[in-house]
Amino acid sequence: MRPAAAMSAILDEGSLFFATCAVIVVSLVLELSLRIPVALSTSFLPLVALAVVYVPSTLFLTNLAARLGGSGAVFQRDYSSLLTCAAMAWAAANLPIAAAGWLMPLAIARIALIITNLYFLVLMFFAVRTVFGAEDRLAAGVVTVSWIPLVAAPFLWGPLSLVLRFLTSPFLLFFIFYYLRGEFADLGAGLRSRQHLHRMLEAAAVNPHDGDAQYQLGLIYQQRRQYTEAIRRFKNAVAIDPTETDAHFQLGRIAIEQGRLNEALEDLQTVFAQDPKHDSGGILRELGRLYVKTGQHQDALPQLGKYIERRPYDPEGLYYFGLALEQTGDVARARETYEQAIEAARTAPRYRQRYTAQWSRLAQRQARKLSTESRT
Repeated sequence: MRPAAAMSAILDEGSLFFATCAVIVVSLVLELSLRIPVALSTSFLPLVALAVVYVPSTLFLTNLAARLGGSGAVFQRDYSSLLTCAAMAWAAANLPIAAAGWLMPLAIARIALIITNLYFLVLMFFAVRTVFGAEDRLAAGVVTVSWIPLVAAPFLWGPLSLVLRFLTSPFLLFFIFYYLRGEFADLGAGLRSRQHLHRMLEAAAVNPHDGDAQYQLGLIYQQRRQYTEAIRRFKNAVAIDPTETDAHFQLGRIAIEQGRLNEALEDLQTVFAQDPKHDSGGILRELGRLYVKTGQHQDALPQLGKYIERRPYDPEGLYYFGLALEQTGDVARARETYEQAIEAARTAPRYRQRYTAQWSRLAQRQARKLSTESRT
């Protein structure tokens, strides 16, 4: 009913063991309710499909699109978190049909299964967005294509069923667990580290005088795109310590994203009054961005100009500086600035390319628009 909050709660309190057990149980009940011949090997099939095919392909596609880092590091950090969310999503989507399938004609039940698969993809949209902090468009794109590797499953079903029958031997399962229990434990390390950090911060936040814990929790929720909870945490930090400049800064950034421009101006002006060089001059970029969004392009120019002098290789600052120049009539310089933004994004370190790619695309679009206008 509240998928974004649910995925966040799974990251904070979920269990990979419980999630895998839920998939197996729901799969077993689903077979019984749809009058499918029950076999232990087929009951494991959804879990195997999620763990071996769907989650790794989703992880790979997200990393390819968002450039999260090295494949090995991303897999170790996020695999268990994404698998836990995916398993809980699959169980939640199929549980109603498993419970009500006894009462449905088979034809209706099979149509209902199509609907549950679509609902599973909706839940996975929120899972990708929450686990990776992905933008809505990127998360939707990944979920739209991540099911494609599962198309190969029917072709592999014959040999895979033989392997599953072999693997579900109780003696083999015991020896697999005995010899590989360390590796299985490592699978959940990424999720456990997230949960450990969250528990420590929640414990610290009990202290009514610890504004930094509130701020750090706000950053976690902001990364998950749960802005309501992030705003609450940042405001708690400011209430504890009005000079918590970082919290004011993040409140201003969120307010810009949400279109609350007057509130954004108030928070950013507070940051500027407390520390004009905050975030290595990032406050100047945010003020300039705010002025561009409110149409105050002349006011934006000095702020963004100073920022570019300090950080000439930031594609976001260059993009907004180009917009301000374009809107004030300095088209030639605007075109040059867009080209600088594109080059800065191209030469950015690999770990930052996830962030810089969007500004390169926007700068290219504006540069093409100016080129078209100059030709006409």
